Amino acid sequence: MIRCATTFSCRNNSINTRKLVSRNPIRQFLVASLLAAFIPLSAAAIEIEAPAVGLSGVPLSYSVSGVPAGTSVRLQAGGNTYTATADADGKATFADVPIAAAGDTTVEVTAGGETASQSLRVIPGWVSVLPAVLAITIALTLRNVIPALLLGLWIGATALRSFTLEGAGRGLLDSFQVFVTGAIADFDRASIILFTMMIGGMVGIITRNGGMASIVRTIVSRAKTAIGGQVAVWLMGLMIFFDDYSNTLVVGNTARSLTDHLKVSREKLAYIVDSTAAPVACIALITTWIGYQIGLVDQALASIPALSDVQAYSVFIHSIPYSFYPILAIIFVLMISASGLDFGPMYKAEVRARNGSVKPETGEELPAIQGDELEPKDKIPLRAFNAFVPIIALIIALMVSLVLLGEGDTMVEILETTSPYQAMMYSSFVGVLVAAALSIGQRILSIHETVDAWYGGLRATLFGMIILVLAWSLSDLTATLNTAQYLVTLLADSLPVALIPAIVFVLAAFTAFTTGTSWGTMAILMPLIIPLGWAVMTVNGIADASGMHILYSSVACCLGGAVWGDHCSPISDTTVLSSVASGCDHIEHVRTQLPYAMLVGIVGLSVGTIPGGFGMSPWISIVIGIVILGVVLRTLGKRAEAS
Repeated sequence: MIRCATTFSCRNNSINTRKLVSRNPIRQFLVASLLAAFIPLSAAAIEIEAPAVGLSGVPLSYSVSGVPAGTSVRLQAGGNTYTATADADGKATFADVPIAAAGDTTVEVTAGGETASQSLRVIPGWVSVLPAVLAITIALTLRNVIPALLLGLWIGATALRSFTLEGAGRGLLDSFQVFVTGAIADFDRASIILFTMMIGGMVGIITRNGGMASIVRTIVSRAKTAIGGQVAVWLMGLMIFFDDYSNTLVVGNTARSLTDHLKVSREKLAYIVDSTAAPVACIALITTWIGYQIGLVDQALASIPALSDVQAYSVFIHSIPYSFYPILAIIFVLMISASGLDFGPMYKAEVRARNGSVKPETGEELPAIQGDELEPKDKIPLRAFNAFVPIIALIIALMVSLVLLGEGDTMVEILETTSPYQAMMYSSFVGVLVAAALSIGQRILSIHETVDAWYGGLRATLFGMIILVLAWSLSDLTATLNTAQYLVTLLADSLPVALIPAIVFVLAAFTAFTTGTSWGTMAILMPLIIPLGWAVMTVNGIADASGMHILYSSVACCLGGAVWGDHCSPISDTTVLSSVASGCDHIEHVRTQLPYAMLVGIVGLSVGTIPGGFGMSPWISIVIGIVILGVVLRTLGKRAEAS
């Protein structure tokens, strides 16, 4: 925001006090006294708080401060005059002030006989959506979200300056100096980054010390049939809930020999691994995803004055019941695994596997990932408590931190006032320290090996953190450009409020399918959908507790839609990793998984998201969705048998 402070000299020649004041302290005191006595207005400067740029035809807000309480304040902008009265703090607010024409203009304020003015550059409203549209377009074209976010950021920063060669140069510098630096400097955001990286480091340690392998092998050893093996893999996917990459790589590599022995196809293994990775991490309460998701939600909430005090973690918790695709996907995998029924290409793959060929007859098996960071150290005892204890310690530390950092007499009051970002950061440190202490104390890993394992896990989160910082930067930029206000002006009167979650779900799925990244999709869309959804709710008179289900569902649909598109996409990183970890031909994995993912997505959209927009309970929708999936499976599914 640009501030203009004006004093007595606002429209007159300024008084050069530097010439009046010498180095003599007595003279300095006398001059200061004279200025205080004869120019009292200089102590109460009028300040105009205006947008960094105006948008043609879009009503924006202006505020004036530094005037006596109760004073009538007049603002002139765009050829129109507006009046307001200063409150007890000496501040007057002018909401919904439009300026019709693009170009340079002047905003003028008069209060108590004093006048202040501020120059303002007004740009066409469509320019404000250019960074986001460009980011989406480039992401779809290049299938890479980082250059898309960078170019979108640069274009937006240039729009704040001017579309000239000099403006482009200054915009490039501002992209990093103002927006990226500002995104990192925020305490809450830094806490989110540290939490996510520490969780990754803890995963690295408990993988290397054999704790994860012990959990997996304990479950695997109890499986004696093809159905039992599939259910065991599903359970492993739920156990490793805190990171989708770790889930995919650990479960896929560990379970492959078991499923091969039980004659379960590599395609089925890849499907189970893929469908219990991102969906689980997306809705679990302590994961490497949670910090990223909450960071995006928090930034979007901060752009809405009415929601600026709402905790992003609370919004995320309330959105979980509306995460129909992740929930139904997890349940459908269990239904498929426990029933032994399949349909479509997966049925043919299972018949082939029962006849002794677990690998696809066409295509190439992707080599399974191997490496020290993904496997326990050689010749060490495998003890499950080396993984369980750090995870339990992390959960306990999180709960204790949430209580200690909050204030109030009841648990509800404490959780409403606590700092979830600090709590997550502290608890992640505890988890890492406990994992390291167990590894070193039992002499399973040396200090050097523990640090290497911690760094290996931490390094796996760096790419996501780069995306997150750029997403924060683009979000700050779109807020500065008032993108949400433009979209509200354009769409608020015509967009059906009940269908907003469904529209968000489809848009997120399409973006994730074409880009191959769920995190990038969230980063691009979340800063737009929350302000837009709230504005449409306001227009329809439900911007209160009665309409919060729209906001919760929109958040869930952005996350769930991104996961759905990610599951269906052949260029998705997690889809590729599932193929690699399972030793399955990638195209065969996509081809066999697609019918299942599409079925769950369509059912979730039809009986969950759309009815939920009209107020139907999400729990009822989930039950109906499970019943429909069960009926479809019983109707189309067949049990694979050996010839």
